[in-house]
Amino acid sequence: MNVEHLEVKNFRNIEYVYLDPCEGVNIIYGENAQGKTNLLESIWLFTGCRSFRSSKDSELIGFNKNKANLYMDFFAADRQQNASLEIGEGRRFILNGVKMKGASQIMGEFLAVVFSPDHLSLVKDGPYERRRFLDIAISQLKPKYGVTLSQYNKAIAQRNILLKDIQFHSELYDTLDVWEDRIAFFASEIIRQRIGYINKLSLYTDEIYSGLSQNREKLKIAYNQQTVVYGDDKQELYENMKNQLYQSRKNDLITGFTSVGPHRDDLSIKIDSLPARTYGSQGQQRSAALALKLGEAAVIKNFSDEQPVALLDDVMSELDTGRQNYILNHIKDWQVFITCCDPTAVKNLKFGKSFQVKNGACL
Repeated sequence: MNVEHLEVKNFRNIEYVYLDPCEGVNIIYGENAQGKTNLLESIWLFTGCRSFRSSKDSELIGFNKNKANLYMDFFAADRQQNASLEIGEGRRFILNGVKMKGASQIMGEFLAVVFSPDHLSLVKDGPYERRRFLDIAISQLKPKYGVTLSQYNKAIAQRNILLKDIQFHSELYDTLDVWEDRIAFFASEIIRQRIGYINKLSLYTDEIYSGLSQNREKLKIAYNQQTVVYGDDKQELYENMKNQLYQSRKNDLITGFTSVGPHRDDLSIKIDSLPARTYGSQGQQRSAALALKLGEAAVIKNFSDEQPVALLDDVMSELDTGRQNYILNHIKDWQVFITCCDPTAVKNLKFGKSFQVKNGACL
């Protein structure tokens, strides 16, 4: 899988850019705040996922502009394809001349992984960021998962509203059964998919981290449930989840929110058996986040037989030569876009293309 042409118009600080990348490593360099990351972001949006930087579409549109337009020719599934995205009042995708009803329809057509300095939050911040990482990664492979997650979140929101209303309208108590049944149904699928994904991901992250650390440390990841819901299949998980919701009612009526379920779960990340968030150094945390993202790419390749495009934002700046060489060797057969301020940061690159970005334009 690779990007053949990219056209960006009125996107953040980019008024107009046309990019003709190579199939290997593409270096996008320039001073800070010139638009390097914006180019990576424009490519990422063709996955159908939200931006890795901002949740508001209005922030993606150029200043004093009504809409942003992105166009990409890419090769995937053994054929040339094209996609366009208009960002204005909502998003409008067109894939190979066919209008898509929503972002979920384009998911799985173009695959990419992205790493930016903000992804250190995978290790350093709270559970939300790690759940988000899992959910985005799974959604790229299985677009229906995103729909399930959306339905689950809506059901949780409805139950939370109901928990507050019951304090004033006790007759609503029996309607908890309806929402708990829906929550349990969607939760069982989310838990099953997350556990399955982490089991696959761990096959790669351990090896990648060992390479980054030059075999000095070991990384282990696991699914950490706030309230353990056991089950070998979806039906058993459903029944146990529903039972957990019923048992939590008394406490949840007091607090006004749902205390059990996959919206409370976490991804455990340990280095040499110690939590990376608490005990990991800056270098260890960065290497762990990189291992997760490179492992994500390996899972995509194994699942779809397509090598995803790698988008690496300022990934080399704080790594020693050994870690830089490992990354460059690990991704040598991928199409990769790497941003940096100084192109000599990837001086070990023998083949590829370089693009200088200044004031939102490629020189």
